[in-house]
Amino acid sequence: MKALNEFLRSEFFFHFRREKIAVAGSVIVVFFILTALFGPLLVPQNPYNLQSLELKNAYKPPAWLEGGEAAFLLGSDEQGRDMLSGIVYGTRISLFLGVGVMAASCLVGTLVGLYAGYAGGRADTLLMRIVDVQLSFPAMLVALFIMSAFGRGLEKLFIALTLVGWVQYARTVRGAVLAERGKEYIDASRLIGLSPFLVVTRHVLPNVTTSLIVIATIHVGNVILTEATLSYLGVGVPVTEPSLGLLVKNGYDVLFSGIWWISVLPGCFIMILVFGINLLGDFLRDELNPKLK
Repeated sequence: MKALNEFLRSEFFFHFRREKIAVAGSVIVVFFILTALFGPLLVPQNPYNLQSLELKNAYKPPAWLEGGEAAFLLGSDEQGRDMLSGIVYGTRISLFLGVGVMAASCLVGTLVGLYAGYAGGRADTLLMRIVDVQLSFPAMLVALFIMSAFGRGLEKLFIALTLVGWVQYARTVRGAVLAERGKEYIDASRLIGLSPFLVVTRHVLPNVTTSLIVIATIHVGNVILTEATLSYLGVGVPVTEPSLGLLVKNGYDVLFSGIWWISVLPGCFIMILVFGINLLGDFLRDELNPKLK
């Protein structure tokens, strides 16, 4: 409770309340998080349970259109799957991948960046050349190659996106460590006998946390878009676990025949989710960057 009261009285929260864009982004993000957590308890169907699907319910229009039914509020797809249920479950997969890949990439990239920046020498040169090589290729191309080589699957997609995303954290952390390594407080920490591990974790890492928070926020949205693109191309999540991107792909073949809701509605949810994350990320970038103060 004390920590909460201090946060509510902090300068950060004061600026947050006055920034309507940040509040709007936070509301959008919180809405999607709640949808992912509790939505499956409210929707009428589990789209992963193929035994519950009936083909006679295929291509039902949304309830507000002619021929629509209240049981299918946002319509149904070619398998008779309720679109609202599919979007809710798809949001769970998209957010899981977005947050999970961000956390894994941040952990790997931070460890590599801390070691490379503090150790220096050949280790730094080798690791940064690996980073440079990977950054020379488009992230989408690298992820597409990995998924094409190892096949579809949620776990494989998680690994592929993590392998793509860690480099930006490593480069950022390494640069921050180089900027801090020669300062007097680092030299003083060494003189009093602190081990390199304690110097890095106690003194260097806290100084790069703000940069990591900003990168991580934007990275979540990028992961969601990348997953949607890979699923749309047919190398993402399996068809038995539809994500938002896969739902968009499923409706593409009938998009111009009047059955627009299968692609358009999931696409709108992706757009709104990523838009909210980017609004929040922009606020954090401006608020946590000391150069903009």
